[in-house]
Amino acid sequence: MPGAVIIGAGPGIGRSVARRFAREGLPIALVARSEKTLAATAEAVSPTGVPMRPLVADSTDERALRAALDTAIEQFGLPDVVVYNAAIIQSDALGDLSASAHLDAWAVNVGGAITAAAHVLPAMAERGSGTFLITGGMPEPKPQYLSLSLGKAGVRSLVTLLDEQYGPSGVHVATVTVDGPVAPGTDFDPDVIAEHYWRLHTQQRHQWEREVLHTGRTPSTVERETNTS
Repeated sequence: MPGAVIIGAGPGIGRSVARRFAREGLPIALVARSEKTLAATAEAVSPTGVPMRPLVADSTDERALRAALDTAIEQFGLPDVVVYNAAIIQSDALGDLSASAHLDAWAVNVGGAITAAAHVLPAMAERGSGTFLITGGMPEPKPQYLSLSLGKAGVRSLVTLLDEQYGPSGVHVATVTVDGPVAPGTDFDPDVIAEHYWRLHTQQRHQWEREVLHTGRTPSTVERETNTS
């Protein structure tokens, strides 16, 4: 039974999204850089009783990430939904990082999402269905978060491009843009944010949204036109 792949399945949004999809009975493949992170998320998801596969892979290692996706597909089939949640969240202003460090941040914030999309979206389009969701942020760029602002702007552009290319084939591509620090018990509780991912995944095609902006209040959305004929 096809299920969900969560890339960046660490504490916070990744773990909450994994639990949310698991509660619906979807098999879950968890991808993270460390076995310790995977073990903690697997423990959090295990009470749901769904089939689960933890997979160690760094999102910046194209070969490792593609291998992890292949393992998930071999075990559960082509996923119904892939969530890319990996990011480097850090404070840095102009001149704080070297060019190499900026490239390292871009590799996590955007490059890994490109790798994952290239690996699964063509097959989803051939099947005629699927959901590809990316965790966004920084709806307004901030100079004290330069690398993150650039990365999240890249994510927003990537979602637009992927939607234009694969949306007509039945693949829903969207971003959940989180405009604040994620913390349990706040307006940015990861369990609350996770509901956006499930809602996007289950939307009918004529209702598709390309972006949900979570501000801690009523979310705003960016819709895309779809051809339902």
